[in-house]
Amino acid sequence: MTDIPEFASQAARHGPFFIVFNGGSGSRDAGEEQQTIGRVLQDGGREFEFLQCEASESMDMLARRAVDLARARRGVVVAAGGDGTINAVANAVLGSGCPFGVLPQGTFNYFGRDNAISQDSGKAAQVLLAGLVSPVQAGKVNGRLFLVNASVGLYPQILEDREAWKKQFGRSRFVAFLSGMATLLQSRRQLQLRIESAGQAASLRTPTLFVGNNRLQLTRAGIDEQHAESVAQGQLAAVAVRPIGTLALFGLLLRGLLGRLGDAENIRSFSFKRLTVTPRGMKRIKVATDGEIAWMQTPLVFEVAQEPLLLLVPMPADQVKVE
Repeated sequence: MTDIPEFASQAARHGPFFIVFNGGSGSRDAGEEQQTIGRVLQDGGREFEFLQCEASESMDMLARRAVDLARARRGVVVAAGGDGTINAVANAVLGSGCPFGVLPQGTFNYFGRDNAISQDSGKAAQVLLAGLVSPVQAGKVNGRLFLVNASVGLYPQILEDREAWKKQFGRSRFVAFLSGMATLLQSRRQLQLRIESAGQAASLRTPTLFVGNNRLQLTRAGIDEQHAESVAQGQLAAVAVRPIGTLALFGLLLRGLLGRLGDAENIRSFSFKRLTVTPRGMKRIKVATDGEIAWMQTPLVFEVAQEPLLLLVPMPADQVKVE
């Protein structure tokens, strides 16, 4: 069990909240959400400040600014948004010694749900006031943090296409499903990967490699329970699809939606602490981390971060049952 630094404990109990707010996450009204959150924190007698991106400021820059403020004023950094926003803020918080809070605002909210945090902004704000500081595992790929998953190949392409569909048709699980089907119809590429872990090496041909750090997402997809639970034991879970045709890929998509992906014979899954992945003939490759796409130099190194996030989680009586 990781000891909680006194700085983090004191900040969580008494410090101000610096809330990185992404008003574009999910389908809620940003103004109403801010009012709800602000009312709860004000009633709780705590200082708070909403931080939003200025004209030339990226989310990463805003997150670093929030961390600087929290360290200077012994406060808490809070991410209000979807999994992508939470990822960007957590990436700045990790290793800073600051406690970290989340106010889930997105479509899927796997990180918040896996940590029993309510999707209701008012109830989630109450967790900031009366929660416990708990160490939570983070994954990394080439130094970039991920809390839910990281992937290469077909899955990043699905995510890119999904964002384009959302801009045109709106944010919903149904739109995400349709865009995924459209991507599968156009996909033909296979990756040739050399993977190394714990002194063992192997070659792998696959359209996509998915690395999970979220038990809820892995369990919902039907990945073998042993691999899903390995996340709770300080490991990451990898899922690779064997080379198959488009029709079989559709079948895997449906199995994932039905929570039966682990039963498929075309799926290979395994757990690890550190995995080196070298794509043949590629010096750079697109990598998705919690829904955000970036180009990275190869080889890729997936690993458990040495330090945990110091997350504010609900007291046992306030934990929300995962739906």
